[in-house]
Amino acid sequence: MFADNDPRLSQLLEGIVRLASGDLSSRIEVSPARDELDAIIMGTNLLAEDLQIIYEELEQRVQVRTQLLHEAHLEMQKMAMQDPLTGLANRSALIESLRAALDAEHPPGEVPVILLMDLDAFKSINDSMGHTAGDQVLITVGERIRGAVRASDVVARLGGDEFAIVLPSATPDQAAIVGHRILAALDSPIELPGRSVRCGASIGLSAGSAGQAPEDMLMEADVAMYASKAEGQNRLHRFEPALLLMRRLRRQLVDDLRTAIKNDGLTLHYQPVVELATGRVEGVEALVRWNHPTRGFVMPDEFIPLAEEAGLISELGLWVLRTAVHQLRSWIDASLVDTMFSVRINISATDLQSLQFIEDVRTVLKETGVRPEQVVLELTEVAIVKGNELDRYSLGGLRGLGVGIEIDDFGTGYSSISYLRRLPVDRVKVDRSLISGLGSDPSQPELVAAVLQLVRACGLEAVWEGVETAEQAEILRGLGCLSAQGYYFGRPVPPEQIPVLLADRPESANP
Repeated sequence: MFADNDPRLSQLLEGIVRLASGDLSSRIEVSPARDELDAIIMGTNLLAEDLQIIYEELEQRVQVRTQLLHEAHLEMQKMAMQDPLTGLANRSALIESLRAALDAEHPPGEVPVILLMDLDAFKSINDSMGHTAGDQVLITVGERIRGAVRASDVVARLGGDEFAIVLPSATPDQAAIVGHRILAALDSPIELPGRSVRCGASIGLSAGSAGQAPEDMLMEADVAMYASKAEGQNRLHRFEPALLLMRRLRRQLVDDLRTAIKNDGLTLHYQPVVELATGRVEGVEALVRWNHPTRGFVMPDEFIPLAEEAGLISELGLWVLRTAVHQLRSWIDASLVDTMFSVRINISATDLQSLQFIEDVRTVLKETGVRPEQVVLELTEVAIVKGNELDRYSLGGLRGLGVGIEIDDFGTGYSSISYLRRLPVDRVKVDRSLISGLGSDPSQPELVAAVLQLVRACGLEAVWEGVETAEQAEILRGLGCLSAQGYYFGRPVPPEQIPVLLADRPESANP
């Protein structure tokens, strides 16, 4: 045993207090006596040493975990500011870069500039070749943009096929040079498995000013980009205030068109399709017209693209379908036409992307009781050839309803026997450009005969569009062509004029 007044007791107590306060490096001195008390002191020191080792290991693990959490946080921040497909900045990162550039000071004449660009041919590539090919195009475009800009510039993908570049400090002319360098970089083909594609772009440029918000600059660049698109492919347009007025007018026109579709503010005119051998009107093509309440007649080549851009093309197409088929029903009820008479209705590529369209056609046929074969749906050659699997499924579904399907604008660049045999179509409407020289060019009849042979080799017949003279009609008739359409046979007229046209047609058809 040890004495109560042994000084080692107080040392032991003080050491335990230090250890309890967190001083794990503290040790208690062992005496030369090496007795029971020294054994307790040694045990306490060993315990302190073990605790120190455990604490240091714990502290190290905490540091590692903290570092891992910090790295994960940085990665999450990076992901939140990065486009996952291309590795470029995303919209949030772009806005932050633009905001920082607007807040910074710049050399005289230089300002923050944003270039907003949209690919011109991406949708057709994506639809015809699939999303994997589309993704590769976007990745390649991103790489080419990076290679064309300055090291200080921020390149972002905003979504879809839309990209943006922030030039933190530049003159508008310098920014335009960068923009044209990007257009040049996109001019060369992009190599994909099995084929090469070209994908140009339209660019809008907006130069910032003091106190301007990043979102306002982006809006201005967007307005300029659409002005660039209107000028043609591979263009760059700088923002100017007058474009805002044009945008407001365009937006108002879209609102007016939406109202016109909803409230029957549109009308249909009908152009005859004639059987060449007899002069009989075998059907009509329904053509939409818009008499705007304040602007007067708005041409279809203006408001139909507008409907496509505004997402109204399906609503417009359904209105035309319902109106035209109900009009045919009224002509049938009035005994003006027989069951061989058909109405041709133009439909868009967007309609084929909607399974609802098949149901819409089915519903209209049921509502009217019109025989399916009296309704012929016309699609442009580009839409029908470049379509994807859903388009082909829709075509099959429409064919299953019994309606006719006709290729419009045939001969404008995609014609081939292979696709004609593969597609579920009944007829082709030969584009007017293929008979423009008929009657003046001695070699033209041979071209017409060759096209007719191609069409018939596929088990189809042709309607010849754009016939304007009696001589053209006679040549087509002599070559064995069956049907034609054009101003010689009749211009598009309102429905109330169709009875007169039907009554007069046989006599006026024979030149």
